[in-house]
Amino acid sequence: MLGRNRRLAILAEGCFTPLDAKTAVGVLRYRAGEVAAVLDSTRAGKTAEACVGVGGAIPVVGDLGAAARLGADSLLIGVPPQGGELPAAWRATVRESLERGWDVLSGLHAFLGDDAELAALAAARGARLLDLRRPPARRLIAAGRAADLEATVVLTVGSDCNVGKMTAALELARALGDRGIRAAFAATGQTGVCIADHGVVVDAVAADFVAGETEDLVLAAAGSSAPGAGTGPAAEVVVVEGQGSLLHPAYSGVTLGLLHGACPAALVLCHQAGRDRLRVAGGNSAGWPIPALRDLIAIYEAAAGWLRKAPVVGVALNTLGLDEGAARAACERAARETGRPATDPVRFGAGVLAEAVLAARATLRSAGTAEPAAARRSHASRP
Repeated sequence: MLGRNRRLAILAEGCFTPLDAKTAVGVLRYRAGEVAAVLDSTRAGKTAEACVGVGGAIPVVGDLGAAARLGADSLLIGVPPQGGELPAAWRATVRESLERGWDVLSGLHAFLGDDAELAALAAARGARLLDLRRPPARRLIAAGRAADLEATVVLTVGSDCNVGKMTAALELARALGDRGIRAAFAATGQTGVCIADHGVVVDAVAADFVAGETEDLVLAAAGSSAPGAGTGPAAEVVVVEGQGSLLHPAYSGVTLGLLHGACPAALVLCHQAGRDRLRVAGGNSAGWPIPALRDLIAIYEAAAGWLRKAPVVGVALNTLGLDEGAARAACERAARETGRPATDPVRFGAGVLAEAVLAARATLRSAGTAEPAAARRSHASRP
Protein backbone atom coordinates (compact mmCIF):
# COMPACT_ATOMS: atom_id res chain seq x y z
CA MET A 1 0.00 0.00 0.00
CA LEU A 2 1.31 3.42 -1.03
CA GLY A 3 4.85 2.49 -1.86
CA ARG A 4 5.51 -0.80 -0.10
CA ASN A 5 3.97 -3.89 1.42
CA ARG A 6 2.57 -3.09 4.85
CA ARG A 7 1.05 -4.63 7.95
CA LEU A 8 -1.33 -1.98 9.19
CA ALA A 9 -2.59 -1.09 12.60
CA ILE A 10 -5.79 0.87 11.87
CA LEU A 11 -6.59 3.58 14.41
CA ALA A 12 -10.33 3.78 15.12
CA GLU A 13 -10.34 4.57 18.83
CA GLY A 14 -13.88 4.78 20.17
CA CYS A 15 -15.28 4.89 16.63
CA PHE A 16 -14.98 1.40 15.16
CA THR A 17 -18.51 1.23 13.74
CA PRO A 18 -19.72 0.79 10.15
CA LEU A 19 -20.77 4.43 9.72
CA ASP A 20 -18.00 6.16 11.69
CA ALA A 21 -14.90 4.23 10.60
CA LYS A 22 -15.30 4.71 6.85
CA THR A 23 -11.61 4.35 5.94
CA ALA A 24 -11.11 1.39 8.25
CA VAL A 25 -14.11 -0.44 6.80
CA GLY A 26 -13.03 0.21 3.21
CA VAL A 27 -9.50 -1.06 3.76
CA LEU A 28 -10.76 -4.09 5.69
CA ARG A 29 -13.17 -4.94 2.86
CA TYR A 30 -10.70 -4.60 -0.01
CA ARG A 31 -7.18 -4.94 1.44
CA ALA A 32 -7.67 -7.03 4.57
CA GLY A 33 -4.51 -9.00 3.87
CA GLU A 34 -2.47 -5.94 4.81
CA VAL A 35 -4.18 -5.35 8.16
CA ALA A 36 -2.64 -6.77 11.34
CA ALA A 37 -5.05 -5.23 13.86
CA VAL A 38 -7.55 -2.48 14.58
CA LEU A 39 -6.95 -0.13 17.52
CA ASP A 40 -10.03 0.61 19.64
CA SER A 41 -9.69 0.09 23.38
CA THR A 42 -13.47 0.26 23.82
CA ARG A 43 -13.90 -2.86 21.66
CA ALA A 44 -10.65 -4.71 22.39
CA GLY A 45 -11.01 -8.47 22.34
CA LYS A 46 -13.56 -8.48 19.54
CA THR A 47 -12.94 -9.17 15.86
CA ALA A 48 -13.28 -6.75 12.97
CA GLU A 49 -16.13 -8.87 11.61
CA ALA A 50 -18.06 -8.61 14.88
CA CYS A 51 -17.71 -4.82 14.95
CA VAL A 52 -18.22 -3.74 11.34
CA GLY A 53 -19.18 -6.85 9.38
CA VAL A 54 -15.92 -7.15 7.39
CA GLY A 55 -12.35 -8.14 8.15
CA GLY A 56 -13.01 -11.65 9.43
CA ALA A 57 -10.94 -12.62 12.44
CA ILE A 58 -8.63 -9.59 12.35
CA PRO A 59 -8.37 -8.68 16.04
CA VAL A 60 -9.35 -5.42 17.70
CA VAL A 61 -6.73 -4.47 20.29
CA GLY A 62 -6.31 -1.76 22.87
CA ASP A 63 -2.79 -0.47 22.27
CA LEU A 64 0.09 -0.30 19.82
CA GLY A 65 2.11 -2.88 21.71
CA ALA A 66 -0.55 -5.50 21.05
CA ALA A 67 -0.68 -4.48 17.39
CA ALA A 68 3.11 -4.71 17.13
CA ARG A 69 3.06 -8.23 18.55
CA LEU A 70 0.67 -9.13 15.73
CA GLY A 71 3.19 -7.86 13.18
CA ALA A 72 1.99 -4.30 12.55
CA ASP A 73 4.57 -1.95 11.04
CA SER A 74 2.50 1.07 9.96
CA LEU A 75 -0.37 3.12 11.39
CA LEU A 76 -3.40 4.12 9.31
CA ILE A 77 -5.86 6.64 10.72
CA GLY A 78 -9.10 4.84 9.96
CA VAL A 79 -11.70 7.46 10.92
CA PRO A 80 -12.36 10.81 9.19
CA PRO A 81 -13.33 13.02 12.16
CA GLN A 82 -15.58 16.00 11.49
CA GLY A 83 -13.41 18.97 10.55
CA GLY A 84 -10.42 16.82 9.66
CA GLU A 85 -8.19 17.67 12.64
CA LEU A 86 -6.14 15.11 14.55
CA PRO A 87 -8.06 14.49 17.81
CA ALA A 88 -5.89 15.41 20.78
CA ALA A 89 -6.47 11.99 22.32
CA TRP A 90 -4.90 10.31 19.25
CA ARG A 91 -1.70 12.33 19.23
CA ALA A 92 0.06 10.02 21.67
CA THR A 93 -0.70 7.02 19.44
CA VAL A 94 0.74 8.82 16.40
CA ARG A 95 3.84 9.77 18.39
CA GLU A 96 4.35 6.23 19.65
CA SER A 97 4.00 4.89 16.10
CA LEU A 98 6.69 7.25 14.85
CA GLU A 99 8.94 6.37 17.79
CA ARG A 100 8.69 2.76 16.68
CA GLY A 101 9.81 3.84 13.20
CA TRP A 102 6.40 3.19 11.67
CA ASP A 103 5.02 5.19 8.77
CA VAL A 104 1.76 6.98 9.57
CA LEU A 105 -0.87 7.17 6.81
CA SER A 106 -3.41 9.94 7.33
CA GLY A 107 -6.41 11.13 5.34
CA LEU A 108 -7.04 14.08 7.65
CA HIS A 109 -7.49 17.59 6.31
CA ALA A 110 -4.82 18.70 8.82
CA PHE A 111 -1.51 17.54 7.34
CA LEU A 112 0.62 15.70 9.87
CA GLY A 113 3.71 16.44 7.80
CA ASP A 114 3.22 20.14 8.58
CA ASP A 115 3.24 19.49 12.33
CA ALA A 116 6.76 20.48 13.43
CA GLU A 117 6.93 18.08 16.36
CA LEU A 118 5.66 15.06 14.44
CA ALA A 119 7.76 15.85 11.37
CA ALA A 120 10.92 16.10 13.49
CA LEU A 121 10.13 12.81 15.25
CA ALA A 122 9.50 11.07 11.92
CA ALA A 123 12.81 12.33 10.53
CA ALA A 124 14.69 11.20 13.63
CA ARG A 125 13.23 7.69 13.47
CA GLY A 126 13.37 7.25 9.69
CA ALA A 127 9.57 7.10 9.44
CA ARG A 128 7.27 8.80 6.92
CA LEU A 129 4.15 10.89 7.42
CA LEU A 130 1.95 10.18 4.38
CA ASP A 131 -0.76 12.83 4.08
CA LEU A 132 -3.18 11.29 1.60
CA ARG A 133 -5.19 14.51 1.28
CA ARG A 134 -2.28 16.71 0.32
CA PRO A 135 -3.28 18.07 -3.12
CA PRO A 136 -0.98 18.22 -6.13
CA ALA A 137 0.91 21.49 -6.55
CA ARG A 138 -0.38 21.86 -10.11
CA ARG A 139 -3.51 23.83 -10.99
CA LEU A 140 -5.52 22.14 -13.72
CA ILE A 141 -8.49 23.71 -15.46
CA ALA A 142 -11.23 21.45 -16.83
CA ALA A 143 -12.26 21.75 -20.46
CA GLY A 144 -14.72 18.92 -20.98
CA ARG A 145 -12.09 16.62 -22.48
CA ALA A 146 -13.44 13.56 -20.71
CA ALA A 147 -16.57 13.75 -22.87
CA ASP A 148 -14.52 12.89 -25.96
CA LEU A 149 -13.10 9.61 -24.62
CA GLU A 150 -13.75 6.30 -26.31
CA ALA A 151 -14.10 4.83 -22.82
CA THR A 152 -17.51 5.04 -21.16
CA VAL A 153 -17.24 7.14 -17.99
CA VAL A 154 -19.54 6.25 -15.09
CA LEU A 155 -19.83 8.35 -11.93
CA THR A 156 -21.40 7.21 -8.67
CA VAL A 157 -23.57 9.95 -7.11
CA GLY A 158 -25.36 10.00 -3.78
CA SER A 159 -28.41 11.03 -1.86
CA ASP A 160 -26.09 12.01 1.01
CA CYS A 161 -22.55 11.58 2.29
CA ASN A 162 -21.40 8.15 3.43
CA VAL A 163 -24.00 6.10 1.58
CA GLY A 164 -21.61 3.79 -0.32
CA LYS A 165 -20.44 5.64 -3.44
CA MET A 166 -16.88 4.29 -3.26
CA THR A 167 -18.02 0.74 -2.54
CA ALA A 168 -20.54 0.83 -5.38
CA ALA A 169 -17.84 2.06 -7.76
CA LEU A 170 -15.41 -0.69 -6.75
CA GLU A 171 -18.05 -3.40 -6.94
CA LEU A 172 -19.21 -2.14 -10.34
CA ALA A 173 -15.65 -2.16 -11.68
CA ARG A 174 -15.24 -5.71 -10.37
CA ALA A 175 -18.51 -6.87 -11.96
CA LEU A 176 -17.50 -5.35 -15.29
CA GLY A 177 -14.16 -7.13 -15.07
CA ASP A 178 -15.96 -10.40 -14.42
CA ARG A 179 -17.73 -9.83 -17.74
CA GLY A 180 -14.48 -9.40 -19.62
CA ILE A 181 -14.63 -5.60 -19.72
CA ARG A 182 -11.46 -3.61 -19.05
CA ALA A 183 -12.69 -1.38 -16.24
CA ALA A 184 -10.62 1.23 -14.40
CA PHE A 185 -11.43 2.71 -10.99
CA ALA A 186 -10.65 6.42 -10.49
CA ALA A 187 -10.15 7.11 -6.77
CA THR A 188 -11.18 10.55 -5.52
CA GLY A 189 -11.18 10.07 -1.72
CA GLN A 190 -8.65 9.05 0.90
CA THR A 191 -10.05 5.55 1.33
CA GLY A 192 -10.20 4.97 -2.41
CA VAL A 193 -6.58 6.09 -2.74
CA CYS A 194 -5.54 3.61 -0.03
CA ILE A 195 -7.35 0.80 -1.83
CA ALA A 196 -6.26 1.66 -5.37
CA ASP A 197 -2.77 3.03 -4.60
CA HIS A 198 -3.41 5.99 -6.88
CA GLY A 199 -5.79 8.93 -7.26
CA VAL A 200 -6.34 12.41 -5.85
CA VAL A 201 -8.42 13.33 -2.82
CA VAL A 202 -10.42 15.99 -4.60
CA ASP A 203 -12.10 17.55 -1.57
CA ALA A 204 -8.69 18.98 -0.59
CA VAL A 205 -8.17 20.62 -4.00
CA ALA A 206 -8.92 24.34 -4.38
CA ALA A 207 -12.45 24.77 -5.69
CA ASP A 208 -11.41 26.20 -9.08
CA PHE A 209 -9.37 23.07 -9.83
CA VAL A 210 -11.55 20.18 -8.58
CA ALA A 211 -13.02 19.64 -12.04
CA GLY A 212 -9.59 19.88 -13.64
CA GLU A 213 -8.07 17.28 -11.32
CA THR A 214 -11.08 15.04 -11.91
CA GLU A 215 -10.74 15.39 -15.67
CA ASP A 216 -7.05 14.49 -15.47
CA LEU A 217 -7.81 11.44 -13.32
CA VAL A 218 -10.39 10.22 -15.82
CA LEU A 219 -8.11 10.78 -18.81
CA ALA A 220 -5.29 8.89 -17.06
CA ALA A 221 -7.59 6.04 -16.04
CA ALA A 222 -8.91 5.71 -19.59
CA GLY A 223 -5.39 5.22 -20.89
CA SER A 224 -4.81 1.96 -19.03
CA SER A 225 -6.85 -0.81 -17.46
CA ALA A 226 -4.53 -0.48 -14.47
CA PRO A 227 -4.35 3.28 -13.80
CA GLY A 228 -1.17 4.29 -12.08
CA ALA A 229 0.77 1.48 -13.72
CA GLY A 230 1.38 3.45 -16.89
CA THR A 231 1.05 0.44 -19.18
CA GLY A 232 -1.65 -1.90 -20.40
CA PRO A 233 -4.54 -1.75 -22.83
CA ALA A 234 -6.93 1.17 -22.74
CA ALA A 235 -9.88 0.93 -20.39
CA GLU A 236 -13.30 0.40 -21.90
CA VAL A 237 -15.13 1.77 -18.86
CA VAL A 238 -13.86 4.24 -16.26
CA VAL A 239 -15.76 4.13 -12.96
CA VAL A 240 -15.27 7.33 -10.97
CA GLU A 241 -15.69 7.32 -7.19
CA GLY A 242 -18.27 9.92 -6.19
CA GLN A 243 -18.08 12.28 -3.22
CA GLY A 244 -20.67 14.15 -1.17
CA SER A 245 -24.08 14.99 -2.57
CA LEU A 246 -25.54 17.81 -4.64
CA LEU A 247 -28.06 18.25 -1.82
CA HIS A 248 -25.59 18.53 1.07
CA PRO A 249 -25.11 22.04 2.48
CA ALA A 250 -21.43 21.37 3.21
CA TYR A 251 -20.22 19.09 0.42
CA SER A 252 -22.21 19.90 -2.71
CA GLY A 253 -19.32 21.80 -4.27
CA VAL A 254 -17.05 18.78 -4.62
CA THR A 255 -19.94 16.76 -6.08
CA LEU A 256 -20.51 19.31 -8.80
CA GLY A 257 -16.78 19.52 -9.52
CA LEU A 258 -16.67 15.76 -10.05
CA LEU A 259 -19.76 15.86 -12.24
CA HIS A 260 -18.28 18.54 -14.50
CA GLY A 261 -14.74 17.18 -14.54
CA ALA A 262 -15.69 13.57 -15.28
CA CYS A 263 -18.32 14.47 -17.92
CA PRO A 264 -19.85 11.03 -17.33
CA ALA A 265 -21.91 9.18 -19.88
CA ALA A 266 -23.84 7.36 -17.14
CA LEU A 267 -24.57 7.73 -13.43
CA VAL A 268 -25.27 5.24 -10.65
CA LEU A 269 -27.35 6.65 -7.79
CA CYS A 270 -26.30 5.51 -4.31
CA HIS A 271 -28.55 5.66 -1.25
CA GLN A 272 -28.75 4.10 2.21
CA ALA A 273 -32.07 2.32 2.56
CA GLY A 274 -34.15 3.92 5.28
CA ARG A 275 -32.17 7.16 5.53
CA ASP A 276 -34.64 10.00 5.04
CA ARG A 277 -32.63 13.04 6.17
CA LEU A 278 -29.17 14.38 5.38
CA ARG A 279 -26.48 13.81 7.98
CA VAL A 280 -25.34 17.33 8.86
CA ALA A 281 -23.24 17.79 11.99
CA GLY A 282 -23.99 20.89 14.02
CA GLY A 283 -26.69 22.13 11.67
CA ASN A 284 -30.45 22.09 11.45
CA SER A 285 -31.51 19.78 14.30
CA ALA A 286 -34.29 18.31 12.17
CA GLY A 287 -32.00 17.87 9.17
CA TRP A 288 -32.96 18.31 5.56
CA PRO A 289 -35.26 15.68 4.04
CA ILE A 290 -33.85 13.49 1.28
CA PRO A 291 -36.14 13.55 -1.78
CA ALA A 292 -37.64 10.42 -3.27
CA LEU A 293 -35.29 8.42 -5.46
CA ARG A 294 -37.13 9.38 -8.65
CA ASP A 295 -36.68 13.05 -7.73
CA LEU A 296 -32.98 12.52 -7.00
CA ILE A 297 -32.61 10.97 -10.44
CA ALA A 298 -34.16 14.05 -12.01
CA ILE A 299 -31.85 16.34 -10.01
CA TYR A 300 -28.68 14.53 -11.06
CA GLU A 301 -29.67 14.06 -14.67
CA ALA A 302 -30.51 17.77 -14.94
CA ALA A 303 -27.17 18.83 -13.42
CA ALA A 304 -25.19 16.45 -15.63
CA GLY A 305 -27.11 17.69 -18.64
CA TRP A 306 -25.69 21.19 -18.26
CA LEU A 307 -22.59 19.76 -19.95
CA ARG A 308 -23.48 16.31 -21.23
CA LYS A 309 -26.53 14.10 -20.98
CA ALA A 310 -25.91 11.30 -18.51
CA PRO A 311 -28.78 9.02 -17.48
CA VAL A 312 -28.94 7.35 -14.10
CA VAL A 313 -28.75 3.72 -15.24
CA GLY A 314 -29.12 2.00 -11.87
CA VAL A 315 -29.47 2.37 -8.11
CA ALA A 316 -26.95 1.04 -5.56
CA LEU A 317 -28.59 0.62 -2.17
CA ASN A 318 -26.69 0.33 1.09
CA THR A 319 -28.90 -2.00 3.14
CA LEU A 320 -26.79 -1.92 6.29
CA GLY A 321 -28.90 -2.85 9.29
CA LEU A 322 -31.57 -4.74 7.33
CA ASP A 323 -31.93 -8.51 7.30
CA GLU A 324 -31.69 -10.22 3.93
CA GLY A 325 -35.42 -10.32 3.30
CA ALA A 326 -35.87 -6.65 4.10
CA ALA A 327 -32.82 -5.79 2.00
CA ARG A 328 -34.20 -7.60 -1.05
CA ALA A 329 -37.56 -5.91 -0.55
CA ALA A 330 -35.86 -2.50 -0.38
CA CYS A 331 -34.08 -3.18 -3.68
CA GLU A 332 -37.34 -4.27 -5.30
CA ARG A 333 -39.10 -1.09 -4.10
CA ALA A 334 -36.28 1.08 -5.44
CA ALA A 335 -36.47 -0.65 -8.83
CA ARG A 336 -40.23 -0.14 -9.00
CA GLU A 337 -40.02 3.50 -7.98
CA THR A 338 -37.25 4.45 -10.38
CA GLY A 339 -37.71 2.09 -13.31
CA ARG A 340 -33.99 1.26 -13.01
CA PRO A 341 -32.27 -1.89 -11.77
CA ALA A 342 -31.48 -1.68 -8.07
CA THR A 343 -29.24 -3.81 -5.88
CA ASP A 344 -27.06 -3.77 -2.81
CA PRO A 345 -23.76 -4.37 -4.64
CA VAL A 346 -22.05 -5.80 -1.56
CA ARG A 347 -24.81 -8.19 -0.52
CA PHE A 348 -26.23 -9.18 -3.88
CA GLY A 349 -23.51 -8.25 -6.34
CA ALA A 350 -23.30 -5.45 -8.88
CA GLY A 351 -24.21 -7.59 -11.87
CA VAL A 352 -27.41 -5.73 -12.75
CA LEU A 353 -25.55 -2.42 -12.55
CA ALA A 354 -22.81 -3.75 -14.83
CA GLU A 355 -25.39 -4.90 -17.36
CA ALA A 356 -27.07 -1.48 -17.24
CA VAL A 357 -23.74 0.25 -17.86
CA LEU A 358 -22.99 -2.06 -20.78
CA ALA A 359 -26.41 -1.37 -22.28
CA ALA A 360 -25.77 2.39 -21.99
CA ARG A 361 -22.33 1.91 -23.53
CA ALA A 362 -23.81 0.05 -26.49
CA THR A 363 -26.35 2.82 -27.03
CA LEU A 364 -23.66 5.49 -26.90
CA ARG A 365 -21.37 3.65 -29.27
CA SER A 366 -24.22 3.22 -31.73
CA ALA A 367 -25.07 6.92 -31.56
CA GLY A 368 -21.40 7.82 -31.82
CA THR A 369 -21.07 6.28 -35.27
CA ALA A 370 -23.41 8.95 -36.62
CA GLU A 371 -22.46 11.97 -34.54
CA PRO A 372 -19.16 13.31 -33.11
CA ALA A 373 -18.81 13.70 -29.36
CA ALA A 374 -18.64 17.51 -29.47
CA ALA A 375 -21.97 17.62 -31.27
CA ARG A 376 -23.52 15.19 -28.78
CA ARG A 377 -22.42 17.41 -25.91
CA SER A 378 -24.07 20.42 -27.50
CA HIS A 379 -27.44 18.68 -27.23
CA ALA A 380 -27.22 18.84 -23.43
CA SER A 381 -28.39 22.44 -23.48
CA ARG A 382 -31.38 21.75 -25.72
CA PRO A 383 -34.86 20.88 -24.38
